[in-house]
Amino acid sequence: MTVPDFLRLGSRESPLALAQTHMVADALKRRWPQLRVEIKTYKTQGDLILDKALSKAGDKGLFVKELEVALWQNEIDLAVHSMKDMPGELPDDLALVSFGHREDPRDVMLGKDAIPFGELPAGSVIGTSSLRREAQLRRIRPDLKYEVIRGNLQTRYRKLQEGPYQAIILAAAGVNRLGWDDRITQYFDAWEETIPAVAQGILGVEYRKEDCKTLDYLEPLSIKNVEVARLAERAVLSALAGGCQLPLGAYCRVTDDGCDMKGVVLSPDGNEAVYAHLPVDFNQPAESGRALAAILLDEGGREILDAIRQPQKLPVDSP
Repeated sequence: MTVPDFLRLGSRESPLALAQTHMVADALKRRWPQLRVEIKTYKTQGDLILDKALSKAGDKGLFVKELEVALWQNEIDLAVHSMKDMPGELPDDLALVSFGHREDPRDVMLGKDAIPFGELPAGSVIGTSSLRREAQLRRIRPDLKYEVIRGNLQTRYRKLQEGPYQAIILAAAGVNRLGWDDRITQYFDAWEETIPAVAQGILGVEYRKEDCKTLDYLEPLSIKNVEVARLAERAVLSALAGGCQLPLGAYCRVTDDGCDMKGVVLSPDGNEAVYAHLPVDFNQPAESGRALAAILLDEGGREILDAIRQPQKLPVDSP
């Protein structure tokens, strides 16, 4: 391919978002040493809403819209996202591809001490910005108190140390990418305890669909197994007409023996939950994702989601 000498990357301003964007930039420069890369940062609506739960905002694109506008206005050539922040449907003129290996997809606990989740005293305060996590953890420990905690990871960790929280729950991927793995006090099993958000741990790169040159850069940095998981899980999200704001999860395991996927739809209080599991066709992962979503809906997920979507009840699962 003919390689232009300049590429503009868009990122949110948070330290984690910038760390992830630099991962993409460094990989691009290793692959094409002659390439010059510029990183431009943006504040998204989700970054600006810090004084209330994001469930009050009711928007599917809270962490991506400003970056998409920058793409439309040709300010940047690609935008780097945590794939789990992406709504189920993209604008018609934009496209996504995964970048690199999938980080650890599990949820983790950062506690003030080493007490396991199952042994925390009743009434302990647990901070989380994710209704998906809260609903699943309530099914394990309904006797704990769950409170919304907002801000970037540095802010949330400071609130853990200074505030009433006994522990906070985060995505292992973000914690690891910041080099904080030594602060993790517990991992939650992604299959049996808390099913992750769709595409949790996967980095996504969004670009203008007609921009074939940018896609030429990105495709060599995408890994087949990660793309299979992305396509399967995001097909579940799309079929459920969801965004990162609904209490649902899907996790596609890709191993040498094949692929399978498990999904869940929950009520916000965790009292209702519908689970489904099926094998994934490696060659048609999106079809498998749609099949899993159909099972979830038919088994009671439709009624749960309809109730959640009532006005002023729409929760948001932030990063």
